[in-house]
Amino acid sequence: MSLPAALIASTHNKALEDTLRARLAARAPPGGQWGSLEDVAVQIGLVQRSAMPRFHQPSLHLFAADHGLALDGAGQAWALPTSQRAMLALQARLPCAWLARSNGLTLNVVDCGMADDLPAHPMLQPRKLAHGSRNPRLGHALSKDQVQAALRVGMELAEAHPGNAMAVAAIGQGAAEIGALLLARLEGRPLVELWPARGNPLALQAAQAALNRHPPSADPIDTLAALGGHDIATMAGVLLAGASRRRVLLVDGMAACAALRVAARLAPAVTDYVVFCRSSAGPDMDTALRGFSAAALADLGLNGLDGDGAALTWPWVRSAAALLSEGHDLPR
Repeated sequence: MSLPAALIASTHNKALEDTLRARLAARAPPGGQWGSLEDVAVQIGLVQRSAMPRFHQPSLHLFAADHGLALDGAGQAWALPTSQRAMLALQARLPCAWLARSNGLTLNVVDCGMADDLPAHPMLQPRKLAHGSRNPRLGHALSKDQVQAALRVGMELAEAHPGNAMAVAAIGQGAAEIGALLLARLEGRPLVELWPARGNPLALQAAQAALNRHPPSADPIDTLAALGGHDIATMAGVLLAGASRRRVLLVDGMAACAALRVAARLAPAVTDYVVFCRSSAGPDMDTALRGFSAAALADLGLNGLDGDGAALTWPWVRSAAALLSEGHDLPR
């Protein structure tokens, strides 16, 4: 499969960055500054290659897939199967769904590997690659062909998206735990440092057994095939194609961070396009973000489902762009 690595350029542009920072300085309150919003504003300007960046048709994509590791207790903290979470999102009964709507984000739920089928819905994008992934403790979670197919699905979703900003998060049962597995392997970190604070300790033992079963590989595609899952591979495709189209990308949660790590192994410059979000507090997400030398733009101490943080962070991102594109310079 042809990956868009060569199409993902670094956003570095010293002349434009100097212009953006001068514009922000001219609009800052006398003696004041914009804090972390300034860096995000500069990032957005560099992504869009504009001193007056603007957004149109932003979206929140929730990726739903089932994971074989759930049979070992992964993802049971919320006590809701993946199909029920997806249905609640479609009915605007999950917080991230109605927060997205109130903040101007179009919601899409992507079925890329749920065990169950949902009835047709305008916000449901059926891209099912299989009825769930296998348990990595017992063997490979996916085939390499399935990984390649999931990456292609993600790329196609991003290429078809009409807007210039996309937020991604996974809502499948066990997605956070599979994300922790992938980050532990790809970054060489102890799994316990990434294991969700609300995760099942017995599932941690099973997950460690899965890591022990599969030897490390320098190829992220091999690692995805060994550990899973469909949602993470699909998100990696979205991030790759989204960056190649110079979209601002919001990444929320452990599974989305794992997708970003996979994407960055294939095309390192993809991280230039990312604003980090978080929907849960805890040392696990601290560790995941530290792996990117990053912090969430809006760290609100949430303890919710992935997607909540992205929906709440979006107004901050929009405000950062407005610092450049709206208003007037202040007299000095």
